Amino acid sequence: MRLSVIGCGYLGAVHAAAMASIGHDVVGIDVDENKIASLSTGEAPFFEPGLQEILAAGIASGRLQFTTDMAEAAGAQVHFVGVGTPQQKDGYAADLTYVNAAVDALLPHLSEGDIVAGKSTVPVGTAASLTPRVEAAGATLVWNPEFLREGFAVQDTIDPDRLVAGVPFHAGVATEAGARAAEILREVYHPSVAKGTPFIVTDLATAELVKVAANAFLATKISFINAMAEIAEVTGADVTTLADAIGHDARIGRRFLGAGIGFGGGCLPKDIRAFSARAEELGRGESVAFLREVDAINLRRRDRAVDLVVAAFGGSVFEKKVTVLGAAFKPHSDDIRDSPALDVAVRLRGLGADVTVTDPEAIENARRIHPQLHYVADRDDALRGADAVIVVTEWDEYRRQLDPAHAASLTRGRIIVDGRNCLDPAAWRAAGWEYYGMGRP
Repeated sequence: MRLSVIGCGYLGAVHAAAMASIGHDVVGIDVDENKIASLSTGEAPFFEPGLQEILAAGIASGRLQFTTDMAEAAGAQVHFVGVGTPQQKDGYAADLTYVNAAVDALLPHLSEGDIVAGKSTVPVGTAASLTPRVEAAGATLVWNPEFLREGFAVQDTIDPDRLVAGVPFHAGVATEAGARAAEILREVYHPSVAKGTPFIVTDLATAELVKVAANAFLATKISFINAMAEIAEVTGADVTTLADAIGHDARIGRRFLGAGIGFGGGCLPKDIRAFSARAEELGRGESVAFLREVDAINLRRRDRAVDLVVAAFGGSVFEKKVTVLGAAFKPHSDDIRDSPALDVAVRLRGLGADVTVTDPEAIENARRIHPQLHYVADRDDALRGADAVIVVTEWDEYRRQLDPAHAASLTRGRIIVDGRNCLDPAAWRAAGWEYYGMGRP
C-alpha cells in the first residue's frame, strides 16, 4: 500500500520507517529541509534504538522516501498526520497550529476515498472539528493514536500491544465510510493484526481520549509512588521496599512505581496539562483536577533532589564540583524535552556549583539549550575530581556498569545522590560513599 506520513519528527520518522519495513511504499513529508535532507540519506536526526537500521534499509529498498513537497502525498491511500502538539506558550492547552496547518496543506492533494489518519496526541474534539474539511475533499478522517515508548519506539510501532482505530460513528455504530476506513487500517497493520494484536474500533472521541487517558494514568502512578516517597522521607520508611510490596498485588503491578525525580519528556507533562485544560473547556475541570497535583508532586521531586545535594554539603554547594550522570529525560533516548536531569543540573549551577554533565547520547542536544553547563562525553572523565555525584538518568552505564570502588578512585568526594533509586545502597556505602536516595532511609 502507498502511504504518506505528514510530519517527520520523532513520531513521524519512526512511523514512516517502520511502515516501509513491513512492506509499504512510504513518503515522509516535513517542512524542515535539514531534517528531510538527513532522513533522505538514511541518517536518523535523533537517537532511537533500531531506527537507523530500518531507516537505511527503507531508503536502500526504494520503499521509503522523504520530501518537503506536500504534492508527493498525492496517490497515497492513507495519509498519517503525526505533527507536534506542544503546550501553548501562554497556558496549559495544546497548540494545534501544526495539526491544522498539516491538514490544510494536505487537502488539495487528497483523492476520493483517501483516508486521513491522525496520530498526533490532541484534545478530545479535535477530530470533530477537522472532519468537515477532510470530508469536503472526498476523504475520511480517522484517529489512530500512537502508544510509543521512547527507547522502544521501533518495536512498539512494528509490534504494538494494541491498535486503536477511531472512525466516524452514527447511532453507536461505524458508518459505511468508517467501517471501510477500519478495514483499510487493518490492511496497513496486517502483520500485527494477523498475529492477534487487539484491534479496537471506536468512535473518534474515544480514540482521542485513549492516548491522553493512558498518559494521565501512567503519570498518576508515578506521582503516587513519589507522594509515598515524601511520606517515607519523614517517617524513615523505604519507598523502594514499599513499591515492591504493593507491586505484588496484581491489581497494582510493579511497573511505573519507581520513585525518584519524576517524569519528563515531550509527552506526559504536556499531555496531562492539556487534558486538564480541555476538561476545563468542557466544563468538567473537576473530573481531572487531581492531575494538577500529579504535576505538582512531579515537580517537587526535582526540588528534593537538589535539596539532597545541598544538604549533603551542609547547606551550600557554592564552588563544589558536582557531576550529573544523565541529561536525557530517560535512558535509550537523546530527548531532553522537560528533562528532570537537566532541570536539576541547571538548578545546582544556579546555586553556585561547578556542574559537569555527561550522557551517552544527549550531550549535543543539551548543550544547545543549556550552554552554561559543562559537558564531558566520557563517564570516567566526568567523574574525575568530583565532590559529589548525582544519578538522574538510569542508563546502564550508571546503574549497572559503574562500580562504586572504581568511582571512588576517580572522585575527590564520596557523596552519591541516587535520583532514580537505581543503585545498591549497601554496595555504595561499603565502598565508603555517603549514599542518599529518594524516599529511602
